[in-house]
Amino acid sequence: MGRALRADAERSVRAILEAAERVLTQDAGASMEQIAEAAGLTRITVHRRFANRQALLEALAVSAKQQLIDAIEEARPDAAPALVALYRVTANVLRVKSTWRFTLSHATAHTEAAAALWSEINAHTHELLTRAQREGLLAPDADLEWTRQVYYALLSEALNRPGADQDPGAQDPDTLATLVIDTLLHGAGPHD
Repeated sequence: MGRALRADAERSVRAILEAAERVLTQDAGASMEQIAEAAGLTRITVHRRFANRQALLEALAVSAKQQLIDAIEEARPDAAPALVALYRVTANVLRVKSTWRFTLSHATAHTEAAAALWSEINAHTHELLTRAQREGLLAPDADLEWTRQVYYALLSEALNRPGADQDPGAQDPDTLATLVIDTLLHGAGPHD
């Protein structure tokens, strides 16, 4: 019985987080009641899982960041040359970012858990960029901290391209990954 209850509780939490993402994307000021309704649950159930809106936002941040880490690890970046790994990681991250747009684009107070996950994401990114530099994809004197910041900005901008909402193909993670990596490695200048 305990195991079935735990699975039910996990499903409720997942339903709440997914509903919160959808509802908050449409209305950042949505109430807990609106989120409960979208999740198909009672307000009491949502409040049982999350004491208040801040707790829900913090849980969203942790969940989304964990999904980013899972996406990076699923790309198996150490099992391929840096260029292939960079494309795989980028496409996987864009898939997650497109699903969790609200959560990943709104700053929330970092809990200890969210901060630890963000540090892990930064470490994965730094390792990948260091490999890219060793393999000659990035200049030997490239500032990797600046490169990481530019890479993160390109990821965000790729999902927010003007007119992309009229062309669903423009949101394809593989197409966007190509755009991000080509821009990161070559800028807007001509390719050699």
